[in-house]
Amino acid sequence: MSGRHPLLTTQRRLGPGAVLRSGRLAPYRAVEAGAGEPHLIRDDFGASGPAGPEPGPGRALACLVHITDLQLADVQSPTRFEFLNANFADRRYAGIIPVQRPQEALTAHAVDATLRTVSAVHGPATGLPPQLAVTTGDAIDNAQWNELQAFLALFDGGVVSPDSGGPDYEGVEGTDWPGDIFRRPDGPGAGGPDFFRRELGFPHHPGLLQRALREFAAAGLSIPWLSCFGNHEALNQGVGTQTPGLAAALTGGKKPFGLPEGFDHDQALKEFTERPEAFMAGPYRQVTPDPFRRPITRRDFVDAHLRAGSRPFGHGFTERNRLDGTAYYVHDTAAVRFIALDTNCLAGGASGCLDAKQARWLETRLAEVHAAYRGAGGAEVRTGHDDRLVVVFSHHGTDTLDNRRGGHAGPDGEPMLGAGLVALLHRFPNVVLWLNGHTHTNTICPRPDPADPAHGFWEVTTCAVVDWPCQTRVVELVDHGDYLSVVTTMVDHDTPLVPAVPVETTDDLAALHREIAANIPLDITAMAGTAADRNVELRVAPPFPLKRLPGA
Repeated sequence: MSGRHPLLTTQRRLGPGAVLRSGRLAPYRAVEAGAGEPHLIRDDFGASGPAGPEPGPGRALACLVHITDLQLADVQSPTRFEFLNANFADRRYAGIIPVQRPQEALTAHAVDATLRTVSAVHGPATGLPPQLAVTTGDAIDNAQWNELQAFLALFDGGVVSPDSGGPDYEGVEGTDWPGDIFRRPDGPGAGGPDFFRRELGFPHHPGLLQRALREFAAAGLSIPWLSCFGNHEALNQGVGTQTPGLAAALTGGKKPFGLPEGFDHDQALKEFTERPEAFMAGPYRQVTPDPFRRPITRRDFVDAHLRAGSRPFGHGFTERNRLDGTAYYVHDTAAVRFIALDTNCLAGGASGCLDAKQARWLETRLAEVHAAYRGAGGAEVRTGHDDRLVVVFSHHGTDTLDNRRGGHAGPDGEPMLGAGLVALLHRFPNVVLWLNGHTHTNTICPRPDPADPAHGFWEVTTCAVVDWPCQTRVVELVDHGDYLSVVTTMVDHDTPLVPAVPVETTDDLAALHREIAANIPLDITAMAGTAADRNVELRVAPPFPLKRLPGA
């Protein structure tokens, strides 16, 4: 690390730099530092009045870190179906692709560097170190036990084992794997240069896979952290239901490298969602079976967090969650109630919903921290409870809560979708912030209450660690008396901009992960969001006199 307090994006902002190699379609560029990005004031609700005064120091109420979409992958798993990436131009596969990323073998090292960085940052608005980290799902990629163990070792500290199967690498980036759609970091195989080398100018790094998959010790996150269940924890590749046939294939010794003959491409998404083992029926290679690749259930995910030394115990999950098979809970601090939602649909599909039972639970938990709220019929309901600010967090956000395939616990009512959840939250004025992920894109949207447009909450979606810009977000709540500020600041992991060659250290592996992510053939500018989605001060009218709350 470069110092006690790593540089924030207010001091420097990273972006594509000088051309290192040329490809036929695009050049491969270095990552370079540019000018920092100051905080932009957003007062969409008019909370601070028409003059919009400059923010003073205010009174700190909370400082936390938002981390999402790590997608730690077993890069040799038999059931990831990476060969589908060859169909990237076919719109029928848009709901499935990408299945593999050229930087993913390095992701565990990027996560390790990220956690060491956020453990050392201080919030620029309050000067405080984060008191809590909030994750919003997709910590793992393919709902596997070994991926879950790597995630917990990284966050709690311990030995991280990215490798699986036999002693040799048996995955799609090997020099002898069929086809040329995958990057070959060790150099060209029998088929010649791969797509990433030929078309995008990607460099070779001989021995990289062996180094990246070696066991290493992680220090862990130095602050308490809360967990969240995402669609990649729940489903095969975040889309397919966990069928018995898939479970058998997952721990078995066959890894397919193509579609079966006569496959109906028009049914690709339906098959992937409902019967993913159908993708095991094509040509395959023998790989080393591994029982630790077994699929996990939601109860498995929760139970793995309930272990000694976790801070807070269970990372938010409780014994009640384990017994009930649920993954939603509350976590209270002196000033804020954090409410974790489980927005995943176990019936398949990447988008989410809220089952009816959970929606009723949410309404009760919200009422507990409101002195008054608006009832379902519009009338005011007084409770006698003390007021507390509310921060909701979940994997999916408003625009991706549109899954009608089914709920979590059975047919106990219609699932609640995005508009319904926003309407429910508007009835409870102490909700000031909703944190989520899933889209891998920085986005911040005001959600004004239609009944009172001067009030509402901010929905903050943070980009993925696995994809460019590979960042996390510091979130600070500051009481300014007449208004509340939610100050968000993007954080890059504190590693060299240029990885050393040969790539050896964890920091260099993390730096190479970021460099590769900056060069993948996607619109990385859109994923980073606009200035209004990154370093911002979001103002909102205080829902009650904030002087009642203790400071941070």
